[in-house]
Amino acid sequence: MTAVDPGRDVTYHRFRFPADLHLGTADGVAAGPGGLVLAAPADRVEHTDPHSGDTAGYDAATWTSPVVPVGFAAAELVPSWTADAPPGCWLRVELRGWAGDTATTGWYELGRWAADDTAIHRSSVPGQADGAARVAADTLLVTGATVTGWQARVTLLRHPDAPAGPVLRTLGVVASAGHKPGTPATARAGAPGGAVTPPAPRAGAAGDARGRVLDVPRYAQRLHAGGETRWGGGGDSWCSPTCVSMVLDFWGAGPTPDRYAWVAPPGPRPVVVHAARHCYDHAYAGAGNWAFNTAYAGLHGVDAFVTRLRSLAEAERFVAAGIPLIVSAAFTRGQVPGLDYDTRGHLIVLVGFTADGDPVLNDPYAPDDEEVRRTVPRAQFEAAWQGGSGGVVYVVRPESVPLPPAPAQANW
Repeated sequence: MTAVDPGRDVTYHRFRFPADLHLGTADGVAAGPGGLVLAAPADRVEHTDPHSGDTAGYDAATWTSPVVPVGFAAAELVPSWTADAPPGCWLRVELRGWAGDTATTGWYELGRWAADDTAIHRSSVPGQADGAARVAADTLLVTGATVTGWQARVTLLRHPDAPAGPVLRTLGVVASAGHKPGTPATARAGAPGGAVTPPAPRAGAAGDARGRVLDVPRYAQRLHAGGETRWGGGGDSWCSPTCVSMVLDFWGAGPTPDRYAWVAPPGPRPVVVHAARHCYDHAYAGAGNWAFNTAYAGLHGVDAFVTRLRSLAEAERFVAAGIPLIVSAAFTRGQVPGLDYDTRGHLIVLVGFTADGDPVLNDPYAPDDEEVRRTVPRAQFEAAWQGGSGGVVYVVRPESVPLPPAPAQANW
């Protein structure tokens, strides 16, 4: 088995709007007070929603990033963004790979995203595979090309009758060298099942977060088991939106009750049902699409993005800065003492560390809120996290809370 590699190549680069508009190529977009807006439509797009069969025409405009070099051969690219998409509006996000001054892959769609489900059904785009790369829901997997840089393109779409247009605030991509165990497609699902084989455990280094536990509220996804079953099968599968709901409420940024008053009957915690609906990927048929979860968080006035960390030592920097992390792991029953179930992919909130450096978690896969808080052995959990997803985390925090200083090869 492969040991956790704290020196694995990972980089994250983000564009912020409207400040970074000039760095790319604009075709119909312009700077607005909160980001990029659709100004003068550059195209008219007829789109048939494959999940409803409805066809509608949309005004469209695009922003194409410059090529972003990553400094190594990338195996996986994961985009994430924050935006507003009022009713009748949506975004299309695309990526392609580069090496030197040449594009080495075509364009691939990494998401058709809407804030709600009135214009289109939010979805990833299955069936994209060729000799260069393939799309696994929220991840571009490089299979036969050399990719040492990436380029992104975002199309803003608005129905002519929409009262307001979309706004793109941020767009980022995490690029990483491959990790051998697991696959990004399985380390997100959130429902118990067979697990991948993790790497051998490796102890992390000490950090300033030792002995600090953040007061993140505890929400049990399994309270919803047997209740609402749309949007991914119900509570047993809602680890990701449950974690996002915990962290939003930690920051006091969660949706107000009028936003989720549509949930009827309200059940034990209607805000989680609301989050599941608004994170749901209609192609993937689950609420665990990484980018859709951070985009949902971003609708609430916070900064949110997907990246990969190399170790729990890096994660400690966030806890020391007062920022909880949502981490994606995969493990078998008994592999991580205290997490006694099998999962091919599960999201958990890392809320702190004991004085000895063991992770303290809010694990939503619990029968009630009281059982959500768990402390687990550091080495075994680090192995399950790095082996299951390659160290994927959601970073969700108000802009007023500074990120910790990034390492030399910046992955945040």
